[in-house]
Amino acid sequence: MTLILECDVAVVGSGPGGATVARELVRRGRRVLLLERGIDERRRFYYGTYLGALLYTDRASLLFTEEGLNVVRPLMLGGATSMYCGCAAPPPPWMKARYGIDLAAETAEAEEELGIAPLPPEMRGRASTRLARAAGEAGYAFFPQPKFMSPARARHFPEACGARCMLGCRCGAKWNAAEWVDEAVGGGAELRTRARVDRVTIDGGQAVGVEGRIGGRPFQARAKTVVVAAGGIGTPRLLQASGLREAGEGMTMDATLMVYGFVKEDGIGREPPMTWSYEDADAGYMLSTLVDPWLLYPLMAALEAPRHALTWPRWGNVLGVMIKLKDDVSGGVFADGRISKPLTPRDRERLAQAEEVCRRILARAGASPSSMFTTPLRGTHPSGTVRIGTHVDRDLATPVKGLFVCDASVFPEALDRPTVLTIVALAKRLARHLA
Repeated sequence: MTLILECDVAVVGSGPGGATVARELVRRGRRVLLLERGIDERRRFYYGTYLGALLYTDRASLLFTEEGLNVVRPLMLGGATSMYCGCAAPPPPWMKARYGIDLAAETAEAEEELGIAPLPPEMRGRASTRLARAAGEAGYAFFPQPKFMSPARARHFPEACGARCMLGCRCGAKWNAAEWVDEAVGGGAELRTRARVDRVTIDGGQAVGVEGRIGGRPFQARAKTVVVAAGGIGTPRLLQASGLREAGEGMTMDATLMVYGFVKEDGIGREPPMTWSYEDADAGYMLSTLVDPWLLYPLMAALEAPRHALTWPRWGNVLGVMIKLKDDVSGGVFADGRISKPLTPRDRERLAQAEEVCRRILARAGASPSSMFTTPLRGTHPSGTVRIGTHVDRDLATPVKGLFVCDASVFPEALDRPTVLTIVALAKRLARHLA
């Protein structure tokens, strides 16, 4: 028999967008149903391990675009915040200047609630700090990266931290959107995990709920309002299945790669990731201190060239600078399952410029130019697939009455910076609008 659920607002997805909307609306007295495809992995023995990363990501972390960009897509309570570096950045100024969306109040509120701040100087990593100083000497002023991370929350910090914290936070230092799901449930929200939503139910141009399967059992949720927050890939697919065929046309990815070099001293792999960063808004890229986790490193190195995998024994001496590119809108997420993200000539030109900057920084830090190499390009922030001004309006409303979108898919351009704080701010703004 079909399970029938009743609510005021159905929220699809429990990442930073869905969790925030659910929490804020419950606080305003709304009956909220939160639907999550995955489960709560936080207390599983494999959470934050290499095994876990295979179990709770789409296609065991082997999801690729047609062009070969690897995309790691967590499918679990908390969404992407379960496998991020805990970095926080305010919405870019162009969000207000070009699109009329002022998120200053919502951002300040979130920063205060979550205690967003850089790690204390002594916890930013000796090698990472040395690399940041070398960058400054080369003319690139790195700044301490604000974090959704508090050492006071952790049982063993920083000993338990390092590059592997991208697999999932085992020490408890990082904020996870699942914590706000906990608050929403504590306030009366209904949470259903293992919920695969097939489509939004639409009647006469009005969203009236969603339907799909929960643990294999058919269900229908009746709601006056539906908020889709299934991510830059999941959201356009759901909207396409619901009749909004233009969703998914074009996407951004904050295309990312790392430039590595080796030194005699300790490297940054055992230090908290991305503790120092640099932004060049004019050139359209961000740099940060980062390397791949120990077991992932030889795989990514070998994808670039088999000989680079032989550097695995020297992982403890590697310095890495990550490039996050503000890529142009291109490709898309298509109804037949394809994901395409080609780089434009302009993207490639700016990426080459950023690579040269990274090599200068690494050389200044003591790495031999002959030891340097780059990892394959990967897609870290699938976004821009249901863009503000193209697919949704400034209030994140679709052409279907009562149907809204709140996740990275609404970004009108690539953010070229950590996305979570912007998503949280958009979700707070949307909750106020709905209330």
